Amino acid sequence: MRGFLAVLATTGALFGALSAPAGAQSTGAAQRSLQRALHGAMQEAGRYSGAYVVDMNTGRALFSQAATRPRLPASVEKVYTTSTALVRLGANTRLATGVFGSGTVSGGTWHGTLYLRGGGDPTFGSRSYDHYAYNSGATVQQLVANLIAATGIHAIQGRIVGDESYFDSLRGTPPYGDNASTDIEGELSALAYDRGLANEQGTAFQSRPALFAAEQFAAALRAAGVKVPNGIPIYTGTTPSSAQQLGLVHSPKISWLIHLTNSPSDNFFAEMLLKGIGAKFGGAGSTAAGAAVVRSQLASFGIHPKLNDGSGLSRSDQTTPQQVVTVLEKMATNRAFTSSLAIGGETGTLVDEMRGTAAQRNCIGKTGTLHDVASLAGYCTARDGHKLVFAFLFNRLGNPDAGHLIEANMAATVAKYDG
Repeated sequence: MRGFLAVLATTGALFGALSAPAGAQSTGAAQRSLQRALHGAMQEAGRYSGAYVVDMNTGRALFSQAATRPRLPASVEKVYTTSTALVRLGANTRLATGVFGSGTVSGGTWHGTLYLRGGGDPTFGSRSYDHYAYNSGATVQQLVANLIAATGIHAIQGRIVGDESYFDSLRGTPPYGDNASTDIEGELSALAYDRGLANEQGTAFQSRPALFAAEQFAAALRAAGVKVPNGIPIYTGTTPSSAQQLGLVHSPKISWLIHLTNSPSDNFFAEMLLKGIGAKFGGAGSTAAGAAVVRSQLASFGIHPKLNDGSGLSRSDQTTPQQVVTVLEKMATNRAFTSSLAIGGETGTLVDEMRGTAAQRNCIGKTGTLHDVASLAGYCTARDGHKLVFAFLFNRLGNPDAGHLIEANMAATVAKYDG
């Protein structure tokens, strides 16, 4: 770009302004104004930060500073996880939690074993928690209603087994030694019930999430009028391939699950989606397998960032502003993806940012925050009507809140571009 500007200046000196196409001078002035403003903001951010802005209408890079140097992305990492989930699984796919049976029905009584099999739905749980958090309908009460409607059972004689084998049994991710952490905002399990939480505050987890889910299933059966003996054996295990499907409840569509991931920046949803991607396409329901699938998908986009989780909590994650912009350009026409992002000054993690600026309602994006990281990436509709895509990755900050303020002001500058 510096070379282009130098050539433009030389050409102007030799041949005069009339030799340039109409509007070129004002476009150049607009870009120089944008660059001055963004460069000043980057000086505030410090030397461990990078930025990249591209006009998608022209394909021209409008601003680039340390755009190819790897940085910690924090939750901007979720752009990679959710775009892969959307491309690989499809916007209309739903995740199923099912009841399978080994046994028979006689006179409305089930004789045998019922298996509650998790499919990695992060929304599965109680009606009350669903009403509070999602309004998705993927509740144990709806599952029981579907089971009764399909089979007509009104009593059970046998056993109930909770099956979480679709994922591995690790409750957390590599940054936490694969153990559960409140930072993840839930406990990872293919059969997580109410996110595996043991209280509404999210500060404690179920010690055995699949067993807890099976117990809640038994309670929901009783609440629906099904006779379940008080001493019925309830334990965990794996559904045999010979078991018959008796009832299902489905998650919202993947398009809505990624909205529930990106807009509020939900770490639990991101990590559950990652394990689900691994289970479906990577040979195992593990963080490592899911991360490998994401890396493969990103390689098809022509980029090779480092990542080992789905949420961006890991300090081993490394990517560049240019790589983030590349994926955003690839996903720009995917309505399900773009509508999953927070709206400046209006929704999600941007609800309190960009208010009263040119970026409000004109910019959408994904934020990222760690104790020394502030990130923002997304799209702005500029004053000239062009769609601009950007990524700002700030590292080694003393105060990430101050970094987010700088980024919000930079987004406003991008939105005011009139080239």
